[in-house]
Amino acid sequence: MALRHYRSQQRIVRRAADRVQSLWRQLDPRDLDASWAAIAPLLTSAVADGQRDAAGQADGYVAAVLAADGADSEPEGTVSPAAFAGTAADGRPLRSLFYEPLIDVKWNRAQGVAARESLLSGLNALLRAAATEAADAGRTAAGASIAGNRTIQGYIRVVNPPACARCIILAGVEYGWNAGFQRHPRCDCVHMPATLIARGRHHRGAFSPKAYFDSLSEREQARIFTRDGAQAVRDGASLASVVNARRGMYTADAYGQRVRATRDSTTRRGAFYRQERQRAIQRGLIPRSGRGFRLMTPRLLPEEIYRLAGSRAEAIAMLRRFGYLT
Repeated sequence: MALRHYRSQQRIVRRAADRVQSLWRQLDPRDLDASWAAIAPLLTSAVADGQRDAAGQADGYVAAVLAADGADSEPEGTVSPAAFAGTAADGRPLRSLFYEPLIDVKWNRAQGVAARESLLSGLNALLRAAATEAADAGRTAAGASIAGNRTIQGYIRVVNPPACARCIILAGVEYGWNAGFQRHPRCDCVHMPATLIARGRHHRGAFSPKAYFDSLSEREQARIFTRDGAQAVRDGASLASVVNARRGMYTADAYGQRVRATRDSTTRRGAFYRQERQRAIQRGLIPRSGRGFRLMTPRLLPEEIYRLAGSRAEAIAMLRRFGYLT
């Protein structure tokens, strides 16, 4: 059901993008301002129509999922598609957002870039923005429909490959009805409404991030997760630990040299912090209560582990030591 909804949403996004591309071709590099003034209202209208159409599927999608589950629908209202059209996700008018690619074209032309290349670069930026805004309208409307239906307790994130590393590790995770939907430009993930939810858990039977990783060639694994990150996963590290480690990267002086480390999992509630505190207790360095513990060891990134390790066995031991293997 979720994949069928995704395909339907993508058809809407594709129509909007095709219309945008057709209009952009009418730009005259000899008079950008005048030609832009002529097409700008049509560009805005094309994407707003896409937003409205995408948002208009929200209630039907949610009702269909409930019907498939044999649950009674209890909507408190209906989604208003027009409320999700005409503005960008950050709240500004679409026309303001779509003017940015034109600014890029002007800048490139001033730097001596050929007209064809400048316009192509601007088109790519515009298509990315248009597709994102149309898809976001559909997702936001689905979220509103989920929140407005008391039968639904939350949603499951459904990923549609090919996908980025962040989306892959979030695939199949369950969220409460009031949890915001994290996405990036041109993100393909969608909600799947759920009547029963265990927040933060991975839904059984849903997309398996590890199975998807295993299905990729080593070249694709390296492209998505970096070469050393992919090797860490092949050595047994969890996908989530490898991907999350890159959110808090920094360099530190440790082991007599500069190393790349991460702040991920190093707060008091983090798994690496708790692991290190337990090690200190077992070695008799702090009382059993853990009071007085301070994390002094930087948590190395997988690539630093491979750089420092003298053998495969040592690398695996270090992956376990720094919380990538359990």
